[in-house]
Parts: sequence; C-alpha cells; structure tokens
Amino acid sequence: MSDLSRITSQHPLLLIGCGKMGGAMLQGWLGQGLSSDAVWVVDPHLEPARNMVPELDPCAFVENAADLPDGTTPSFVVLAVKPQMMDDAVGQLGELELSESLLLSIAAGKTLSWFESRLGADKAIVRAMPNTPAAIGMGITVGCANSLVSESQKETCTALLSAVGEVDWVEKEGLIDAVTAVSGSGPAYVFHLVEAMASAGERVGLEPDLAMKLALRTVIGAGALLDQSSESASQLRINVTSPNGTTQAALDVLMGEEGLGKLMARAIRAAYDRSRELAD
Repeated sequence: MSDLSRITSQHPLLLIGCGKMGGAMLQGWLGQGLSSDAVWVVDPHLEPARNMVPELDPCAFVENAADLPDGTTPSFVVLAVKPQMMDDAVGQLGELELSESLLLSIAAGKTLSWFESRLGADKAIVRAMPNTPAAIGMGITVGCANSLVSESQKETCTALLSAVGEVDWVEKEGLIDAVTAVSGSGPAYVFHLVEAMASAGERVGLEPDLAMKLALRTVIGAGALLDQSSESASQLRINVTSPNGTTQAALDVLMGEEGLGKLMARAIRAAYDRSRELAD
C-alpha cells in the first residue's frame, strides 16, 4: 500500500488553495496514483483553479469549505495559501470534523503554536517550507511536526511533499527559520546571481542577450553537474580552477575578505532574522 492510498473518498484530502504551488502539488499527487475521488479543493477563484488541474473533476472544486458535502471528514488538510490569507482559510475549517485529521501548512511564518491556538492543542499539525522550484517538481521541502503527528501520518506527509521534490525533516521548529533563509528564499539568490553575471558580461563587451544566455546556461549546467557528480562543490571548484588562470583571478575577488562568502552569510542572517520576526 502506498502512503497516498491511505487517503480515500471516505476520508479525503482537502486542499485549500490551488495556485501555482497547490496546483503543482495536486498534479503530483494525482500522478502518484491518488484517486481523483479522494480530493476536494477549496479556492475562491474556481475557474483558474480548475484550469490549473484540468484532469480533476470540476465538481471537486468549491469556493468555500462551507460548500463541501455534509459529513466531509478529511484525513489530511493541506493549506497552500499565502500567509496573509491564512486567518480566513483556518476560519473555514471550524465547521468540519477534524478530530482525525492532520493539518499540513506550507505557509511561511505561521508556526505550529499559531495553528494550535486557533484549531486546538489536540490537533496533529505539520509545518513545511517548500521552495519555488517545486512548481516544476524540483523543489526541496523541510517539514516539522508537532508531538501529535503519528509515524504513519508523517510518512504520508513525506509522500505528499515529495510530489514536488525532495523532502527532509527537522525536530526543532526554530530551524525552519534557517531553512527559509537558505532554501525558501534561496532561489531568488540564484536568480540574482544570473542577473549579476549577465550584467558583468555586458560591461566587458558582450551583447545583453548573449550575456544573459551565457550566465543562465552556466548556472543551469553547473547545478546539474554538481547534482550528478560524486564530488563536492569544493572539489568541483578546485577542478575548474587552474593556478594563476582566469578562474583563479575571479575567485581571488569572490573568495576575498569581503567576498561572496561573507556577503552570503550576511544575506542569510538577514533572511533568518526576518523569518523569526514574521513568526513572532
């Protein structure tokens, strides 16, 4: 029995929010074999949500949790809405029977205690932090569970989250702030790296389109090589660096006292501190 086969039409999965992330997850679940009659989707924007996942019966989409059939008892409730919409999303759950449900949130800044204070301290809750490459099935998600989450529920959560990439877990919720700073916000750092490389290429004479192409394909290729290689990032860097060559000249700047390492440490600390502020 697969982990997702525990979700049935009698005890379905309820997805609240079917935007880019929620839609990507739902497509992944269906692709993994989740039965289409074991899913309900709540999203106020019905047509865009239905268009996001056209393989699911349009009747499985409702605008509000109050529109669900009487007696709906979800086994899992996945909250895939923006943090500023979470109060409304959680408020919709008040009329549902959730005594046997697990709540899985992928919203930044909303802590386990935040959900417990609104839904009750007797609820099994998982807080997860995915990143945007999840939209193409290449994300990395880290979850943290409260003490009421069973091992079987955690296994199912892993299966749900792995639909959009790799999954890992931390025991201490405070580490989610560090996860947010490194991987949650991390794609933006890489996007900016491409921007910076392309801009620097223009300054030494390249046409803008070629500079961007070179920067983009270099980052994509280097990432793929790192992913597939048995060697570490440090060793791969050494491999491409000839003594007194062009790469060495650039690395002398990037690895200098005020170089990328120190700058990245400051950037991730800023993101970490802001994540803690939002959680508080």
